[in-house]
Amino acid sequence: MRRVEHVMGFPVSLRVDDELGQEVDGEGDFEATADAVFAWLREDDARFSPFKADSEVSRYDRGELERHELSADLTEILALCEHYRLATGGAFDVRLPGRRLDPCAVVKGWSVQRAAELLTSAGARSFCLNAGGDVVTSGGPWRVGVRHPEHADRLCTVLELTDGAVATSARYERGDHIIDGRTGRPATGLLSLTVVADSLTEADSVATAAFAMGTEGIDWAASLAGCEVFAVDADRRVLRTPGFPSVAKQPAAA
Repeated sequence: MRRVEHVMGFPVSLRVDDELGQEVDGEGDFEATADAVFAWLREDDARFSPFKADSEVSRYDRGELERHELSADLTEILALCEHYRLATGGAFDVRLPGRRLDPCAVVKGWSVQRAAELLTSAGARSFCLNAGGDVVTSGGPWRVGVRHPEHADRLCTVLELTDGAVATSARYERGDHIIDGRTGRPATGLLSLTVVADSLTEADSVATAAFAMGTEGIDWAASLAGCEVFAVDADRRVLRTPGFPSVAKQPAAA
């Protein structure tokens, strides 16, 4: 089964390779589960987008909700944001001065990881869920390409995942949009940084947090248990941890 929908401002693709026709929660295939996956992602976009005036995040940011009135999900998301703010010495910060509260860097990975867990709970054993280039896989193995930071039609590496997640933070889609909270200026030390971890909640959060730190973020991310890193710095040097699961080791910049 394959499906693609536009959610949270980017394409989300789902591929399930389990045989259709097997019994799944009383259904003959995974279509109903796919419906639930995309409904969950749309719901999270409505609840947690800082760009929607009636979202829980926007209402909290305007002071219309007290901390004790927040949903358990948003409370968990904000706790993760605070964890990475402290872990990066303030480089990663979702409450930058003069800007609205923006937890999107954590929300995306957290939401997609939860969606993947819906698939697993429904009995899916071999699937790939790709949310704008950030990927959760089960079974496989699956090959995932990491886009070249300067050439949209090229890959800088290909990795192989069985059960895990991969996320990339970079400047190529939205320019210098990741801010170093310590300086208030765009983080420009890296062109891209990719993290492989057990969950997309961690991979996506760590990739953004490390990117905000600049080149020092590479060693910080690499020091985290269970995280493997592939990075291209502003001088176009390629740095990777020994355990990064590359299929082919290719130069990233030429």
